[in-house]
Amino acid sequence: MNIAVILAGGSGSRLGAALPKQFLEVDGKEIITYTIEAFERNPHIDEIVIVSNPNYIEKMREIVSRNRFVKVRKILEGGKERYDSSLAAINAYSGSSDVLLLHDGVRPMVSQRIIDDCVAAMTNYDAVGVAVKTTDTIVQVDGRGCIVATPARSTLRNMQTPQCFRQGVIRQAYEKALLDPAFVTTDDCGVVAKYMPDVPVFIVEGDTTNIKVTYKEDLALMSQLCSQNH
Repeated sequence: MNIAVILAGGSGSRLGAALPKQFLEVDGKEIITYTIEAFERNPHIDEIVIVSNPNYIEKMREIVSRNRFVKVRKILEGGKERYDSSLAAINAYSGSSDVLLLHDGVRPMVSQRIIDDCVAAMTNYDAVGVAVKTTDTIVQVDGRGCIVATPARSTLRNMQTPQCFRQGVIRQAYEKALLDPAFVTTDDCGVVAKYMPDVPVFIVEGDTTNIKVTYKEDLALMSQLCSQNH
């Protein structure tokens, strides 16, 4: 099965709102509702699991019920770190050969094309990420803040989500990672790339509209993108 894992365990503190950002409304709908809708309507997605901030499980259930999302089968408690939320979903499907598409709950504008491309790529790979080409020059600096290297821009990508894996591959990568006392991560593809270096991580072309809502100005951008889509 192709299972969409929507990671919505965050507190959204950077936005400075009373509610976690996944519950903020844009054009009359919660951000998380847009995200769930994208996977609900994709014919290749068999099931949806939401990993929620533990304090908002009931609110999440209410949103699923109100919108009659029939593919949502599980709402799990997230943890302190982002990877705790990933692990909650990975462990919920332990022993399966399912494909897990892990997606940020506050990345509501993911296109059907991106989801389709991810599912298609998973027929040839065990790990697939989504990224866009970096448009800025990226520099590496030392402890003093001075440039020590300028990587070739043609080789650099800005990662997005979904990030997709065979359940066994991402589970094994995390098992290895959690044995490493120096383990730190910002995304799941990075865990596979570091701890399962023999597993190639294929990159599907993302889209600049596949934004992650992080700051207040992102709410206005999302509203603008919504109006363009209708």
